[in-house]
Amino acid sequence: MQITILCVGKLKEKYLKAGVEEYTKRLGAYGKISLIEVADEKCPDRGSDREKEIVRQKEAERILAKLPPSAWPVTLEIGGRMLSSEELARELDGMPHKGVSHVAFIIGGSLGLDESVRKRSKLALSFSKMTFPHQLMRLILTEQIYRAFTIIQGTPYHK
Repeated sequence: MQITILCVGKLKEKYLKAGVEEYTKRLGAYGKISLIEVADEKCPDRGSDREKEIVRQKEAERILAKLPPSAWPVTLEIGGRMLSSEELARELDGMPHKGVSHVAFIIGGSLGLDESVRKRSKLALSFSKMTFPHQLMRLILTEQIYRAFTIIQGTPYHK
């Protein structure tokens, strides 16, 4: 299976980069994984609703331009479904039975995802009711994808 993680913004913290690189390397045993970063759009600290909407729209244009046409889009959203690690593994394991060989996980910017991206999503996921920094979410997502594949394969990583 091919996995793409498409996200807004660049990883800046060395420890997060190292963690994402480690799980990306481990995932190589289970398929092809790629990470695509698109530029984030600056918004004034106290931007109006319209200014925030424009930021989300600009980021959405960049996301959709980089979304592989063959990919099955999965968005990370506050209002998405919360799955256990085992449930995520079952979702990924069932993808080939649906004719899906390429999954793209999409992480928006600090203001979230524009409706145009959310409409393309085949599955909206939420990892928690808590708010996480987008850079940290990239590490959490990468680890959970790795965990899902170890569950599918029955390796001892997941306890």
